[in-house]
Amino acid sequence: MSIRLYVGNLPKEEIDRQELQAVFAEAGSNISTKVIKDRKTGKCRGFGFVTVQNDEQADEIIGKFNGFVFKDSALKIEKALPRTKGQSDEDAAPQQQQPAAASSTPRPNTNNAGGGSGEGKRRNKKSRRPSGGGGNTQTYSSNNDAVQPDPRWASALEELKQRLAAQTTNP
Repeated sequence: MSIRLYVGNLPKEEIDRQELQAVFAEAGSNISTKVIKDRKTGKCRGFGFVTVQNDEQADEIIGKFNGFVFKDSALKIEKALPRTKGQSDEDAAPQQQQPAAASSTPRPNTNNAGGGSGEGKRRNKKSRRPSGGGGNTQTYSSNNDAVQPDPRWASALEELKQRLAAQTTNP
């Protein structure tokens, strides 16, 4: 089973995969590399991938080359997250930098924002938010008629409600 490693902090200049392959040549000959480049300029986007044969070889490369200086840049090497369906290498790399806590926060349900069931279809890249004043407004869909507050702000909201109730009852 092959293991993909994310190689970050590559210099943003002309780098080809042979140069990156030469860096990892001492770790073995059965290593393949890929440099992710900007489509317009052809320059490196600052990251790439190395594919190795097994976990032991992956751990050895991480231990040996994490922090290795390549063209005045210290490389950052870690195991790559698995690709999701329909995701290219260029889309996969930014996920490497996201903290795990960010994915556990609740998100509004926007699957049916355009009406109909379009789960199997690609969505248009245009925003489906209503255009109007106030750029920070979010609406949350709910199955019942009661409005559900964002759980991250529930305690602050409850305190505000109590303060408002105290103000209106005291003249």
